[in-house]
Amino acid sequence: MRISPGTASFQLVNEFTNRVPAATVRRLSLYLRFLEDFGRSGVTSVASNALAERGGTTAAQVRKDLSYLGSYGKRGLGYSVEELTRVLRTVLGLDTVWRVALLGAGRIGTALFEYEPFRRRGFHITAVVDNDPAKVGTRLGHILVRAEHEMECVLREERIDLVIVAVPAPAAQGLVDRVVAADVKAVLNYAPVQLHLPEDVALRNVSMLVELESLSYALTRAADC
Repeated sequence: MRISPGTASFQLVNEFTNRVPAATVRRLSLYLRFLEDFGRSGVTSVASNALAERGGTTAAQVRKDLSYLGSYGKRGLGYSVEELTRVLRTVLGLDTVWRVALLGAGRIGTALFEYEPFRRRGFHITAVVDNDPAKVGTRLGHILVRAEHEMECVLREERIDLVIVAVPAPAAQGLVDRVVAADVKAVLNYAPVQLHLPEDVALRNVSMLVELESLSYALTRAADC
């Protein structure tokens, strides 16, 4: 069962996501991890320059990013680690348990299924779908791998909020079209292909190849200096 935030929190999440740039949201996710590290170390308050140093940005950028949340910092005292952690978890939707379907039980899919931080952040993989007869009917953890032709039924039965796509590129768009038709509104794509989705469906692409090429570019530039 989905655990929904309270009415005030839900309104805050909606207002926040409608007006904040995507780059800021990504930085806020980093700030949350830094704050959790500070909290585990017993730190009770933190200045913007400390967050900036950890994130490789500037104190001014940190203050601008956090200004979207309201007024939580105190001049001379910084930000309360506990309070800011709580606020960030709320605006990022992490006080909710999200039900996730994994499409693809190959090597990448299996690695993603076993990635424990997903569950700690509230992303629970409750369904796995694959088209390989050798995998269908087996289990990943305690989850039964279902056949591709069952996907729409699985998405409805499990009340899926978000789909992770970890299938070969040629199969990705067709599967995602069916996911959209089943009224799932968020897709995390690991397939090496550009997907085309309606504007009301949130899409994030994770491309290891693009990241490696970026590193290759950086290495090439360094060698030329």
